[in-house]
Amino acid sequence: MNKALQTFRGARRSTKVLIIIGAVLVLLALLLVFFPWDLLRGPVNRYVSEQTGRKFEITRRLDVKLGRTTRVFADGIEFANPSWAADPYLLKADSAELHIRLWPLLKKQVELPFIGLRGPQLGLQMEADGRRTWALGKTSSDEGSVPSIGRIQVDRGSLHFLSTPQQADIRAEFSLKEGSGEAMPLAYQAKGSWKKQPFTAVGRTGSVLQIGSKTEAQQNPFPLEIRAAAGPTRLDAAGTVGNLAQLDGVDVRVDLRGNTLSELHTLIGVVLPGTPPYALKAQLRKQGEVWSVKQMQGQLGDSDLSGELAYHSGERVPRLSGKLESRRVDFDDLGPLIGLQTDKQKAGVDATPPEVLAANRKMKRAGDQKLLPGKKLDFSKFKEMDADVWYTAATVRDMKALPITQLKVHVQLSSGALKLDPLEMGMAGGRATGRIHVNSASTPATALVQLDGRSLQINRLFPTVQRLQASFGSLNARVDLQGRGDSIATLLASSSGSMGLLTGRGTFSNILLEFLGLDGGEVIRLFVRGDHPVQLRCAAAAFEVKQGALQAKTLLLDTSDTVVHGTGGASFADESIDLVLRPEPKDMSILTLRSPLHIGGTFAQPKVRPEGGSLLTRGALALGLAAINPLLALAATIETGPGQDADCAQSLKEATAVAKTGSPTKPSPAR
Repeated sequence: MNKALQTFRGARRSTKVLIIIGAVLVLLALLLVFFPWDLLRGPVNRYVSEQTGRKFEITRRLDVKLGRTTRVFADGIEFANPSWAADPYLLKADSAELHIRLWPLLKKQVELPFIGLRGPQLGLQMEADGRRTWALGKTSSDEGSVPSIGRIQVDRGSLHFLSTPQQADIRAEFSLKEGSGEAMPLAYQAKGSWKKQPFTAVGRTGSVLQIGSKTEAQQNPFPLEIRAAAGPTRLDAAGTVGNLAQLDGVDVRVDLRGNTLSELHTLIGVVLPGTPPYALKAQLRKQGEVWSVKQMQGQLGDSDLSGELAYHSGERVPRLSGKLESRRVDFDDLGPLIGLQTDKQKAGVDATPPEVLAANRKMKRAGDQKLLPGKKLDFSKFKEMDADVWYTAATVRDMKALPITQLKVHVQLSSGALKLDPLEMGMAGGRATGRIHVNSASTPATALVQLDGRSLQINRLFPTVQRLQASFGSLNARVDLQGRGDSIATLLASSSGSMGLLTGRGTFSNILLEFLGLDGGEVIRLFVRGDHPVQLRCAAAAFEVKQGALQAKTLLLDTSDTVVHGTGGASFADESIDLVLRPEPKDMSILTLRSPLHIGGTFAQPKVRPEGGSLLTRGALALGLAAINPLLALAATIETGPGQDADCAQSLKEATAVAKTGSPTKPSPAR
């Protein structure tokens, strides 16, 4: 009985204790619910100011709702910027709602899954040494003191963003259409400068911006529309963004326009070549550190472009990869890439400064015009990005200097070394293959050029030479050169190696051969009766190249009418020509002044003249006979035709040997 009574009394005491504990908890809960949190406003202001080293103040009222994620409501808030900042406040707002996770605070980590601001004024600034105004520690360059922010909701307000690394100074304003039911009720507009370029932007977005949290970004990406301009570059984009702070989870349709793709290096750091004005549309996505461009369609000048690209920004050196193709490419859009002057540039409609155009015109008037492109090629950005891109052009138009009709190339860029390998071109009815390597690690850059042409049609190889249009036949060619320089002209001027040209039977314009032999009778007859082709038996030309100087090892043209042997050479350095051609006829003709021809002048302005000694001898004889009887002067011009058919097999064999041995067949590639 006593034992039962003791058990009962113990149970009553336990019940009383539980009731007391419950009552205390209820009282604490009621205290927390009804606690006048505003009494803590002063201590909170002082504590935050001490911990961050800058003034913090909730100006009117403070309220708190405790929980694992505590919600803080501040009516009127001012948070000063560091003393080095241009704007006095990091944040000044009519009201703010902050959600704070408590457990991370024990590890001195600030996690704010949500921030709601009404009428905020934000002053964000970043310096080259790592300092940023939103770092909340006393050391503003400490990345660990930067709070982790999930989502932000803004109702009206303004933002001033200054960044020394981006050379940016941008002011933006926001406005929210509450209760509108629109998917993107938050409108914004911005203006200022980015990378020292005038910058403007307008657009709309959802009412809640996803700043951080990859999980939230994947589950709840927010919609976005933007129309921006930085200098001459224009961007229209519409889609969704998951994480604004990391620009992750991007999936937008973009319309990009500008003067040249190379300007994007300044704006966003992607190394792209100089191009004519462009307009591109594509689907742009970003997951992690990889940007991808899908369904790209657009124009570069008068050329079209399509394909896919991926930009891997997280690697030690950013890398661009993909496949591009064009149905149609205009040479005027490709020429500037290698420093060639296009028709548009010659017309003075490009972006070349007026003083440069005037200097070019003056040089041309002075007779010092150069044919080889002397424009400096910019290799400085080669080390800033790697690349692995295939490019195919189904049709190339208006390439007058070289009759290229198709193009396929594998562009590889690694550690400052550029390789166009393999390089395949449809050219003059045949094909040319090879490789071009440029190594920018040395100063000046080194280059290797190896090209083989097969079945090139003579009449299509020189489309601007009208008299060759009646010529038929194919030829093979080989170029094997190595040089150093910062332009096509300087690379060739320092180059060494070999060049060869071989062709077999075909037909050739006869009038050119008659002019070559200064056959006056034949020329007169051809002008009366018109041109007619002659049989080409063979032609061979092989040059050894040393430090830009070309020396002819074999120079031969053999037809059913004339055989021509040549000696001499030329120079890439000063673009001079010094060749002597010795024509020997195979027929009899009157009015013939058969003498060796000297081809001099320059690549741009070649000059042809007869060798003086032989021609003067004939001229003196003609004048002497004319003194007796003018008709007898014709006797001195009669040619009996002692020329013999050239040994084509032997000549071609010699030319082939020089083309293969004039320089190493497989020189070490640029590294």
